[in-house]
Order: sequence, then C-alpha cells, then structure tokens
Amino acid sequence: MSSGEVPFSAVAVDLAVFTVRERALHVLVVERATEPFAGRFALPGGFLEAGEDLDQAAHRELAEETGLDTGRLHIRQLRSYGDPDRDPRGRVVSVCYVALMPDLPLPVAGGDARAAHWIPVATLQEPARGLAFDHHRLLADAVEHARDTLSHTTLAAAFCPQEFTVGKLREIYEIVWGTRLDPANFHRKVTNVPGFLVPTGGKAAGTGGRPAALYRVGSATRLHPAILRDDSW
Repeated sequence: MSSGEVPFSAVAVDLAVFTVRERALHVLVVERATEPFAGRFALPGGFLEAGEDLDQAAHRELAEETGLDTGRLHIRQLRSYGDPDRDPRGRVVSVCYVALMPDLPLPVAGGDARAAHWIPVATLQEPARGLAFDHHRLLADAVEHARDTLSHTTLAAAFCPQEFTVGKLREIYEIVWGTRLDPANFHRKVTNVPGFLVPTGGKAAGTGGRPAALYRVGSATRLHPAILRDDSW
C-alpha cells in the first residue's frame, strides 16, 4: 500500500439506551431482519451515511429502527470498537453511544429491524441469549458506564417523582447497580452530599411505622463526594 492510499473500513454507530421498567434495568434492542444474524437481537445502529457525522448517524439510526424521539434523548459517545473480525461482512469500526433516561415509551420497529423491544439487561446477559456481532461486549461496557453515571451525577433522581423518599431513590440505585444497599448507610451518604437532596418538610403517606421524609432534587448535577458502588454498605 502506498503512503497516500487510504485503507477501506466501514464506520457504524450502535446505541445502548437504558431505562427502568417494572423494577428492572432494561435496554433497547432490535430483532434483525436481514443477514448476518437475522432473527437475533442487537443494539440499534447502522452504517454512517455520506454527508453525516457520527452524532447525526446515531440519532438517525435510533429514530429509524425504534421510532423513539431522539430530541429528548441525551446520548453520548462511550467508546469505539474495531476488532478485525467483529463483523462477518468485513472490517467495520463501530462507535457506541449510551443513554440512560426515565419514562421512555415502547419502541416501534422500522428500517432493517423486524421488531424492537425493551428487554431486561439481566436476561440479555445470560449466555443463551447471545446478541448479534460483539454487542454483548458493547452492552457490558455500556452497563458499567450507566452504573458509574449514577455514582457521579444526580441522574437517579430523574427516575423518581418530583417529591420522593430516600427509600425510593435507593430503589433506583439498587436496580441499576444490581445489588442491595444498606438503608441506613445509603441515607447517610446521599443526604450528606451537598446540593443533592433538599427536604420538602413533607412526609410520605405511611403504611405503618414512622412516615418517611420527602425530598426533591437540589441544584447539584455532579455528586461530590461520589457515591461509589465499592464503598462499604
């Protein structure tokens, strides 16, 4: 190859979009209608088209394959994947995007997707439910990113009502992190983060015992100190 010759490789985008449904972390997947991997689940995505940048391609593919309103989704680049044999059609470098948002609607399949679904992450991580291409790797990395996001930002509160208890907030952390947290330790940590939670002075409707205090999210967007998963709970 001459020094001025550009080697060919296709560029694709894939999206890991998460939400909380039915007390579980769900990810958006499509059922592929064409080969390779026809009939298998995959993360929504596709090839970059002429004249568009990566962000435009990500929004277009998500809208085409799932019908979601991409205007309300804050998606961000996670990382790129370029193993030579990751796609049987040839050399494909994929840029993975990730989003974690509350209240996302049911998807509507389109483009080259036969169907689109919200599927529990735990279900797709079972060995028997392998995703197309190397999307199991993309999914694993995106899940870790989503979990880390809750450690460092106030995003978990977006999944709660306008006024909520610390117990409700803890439930979101437990769902996304996939672990049980000690209620007393969690309460101490989140209420000690400046700007995270603001007491409303109200109490939740009790079902016995002392009514829990109600909070709203404060002005902070980043958590200092962070609430780390590997802390002692």
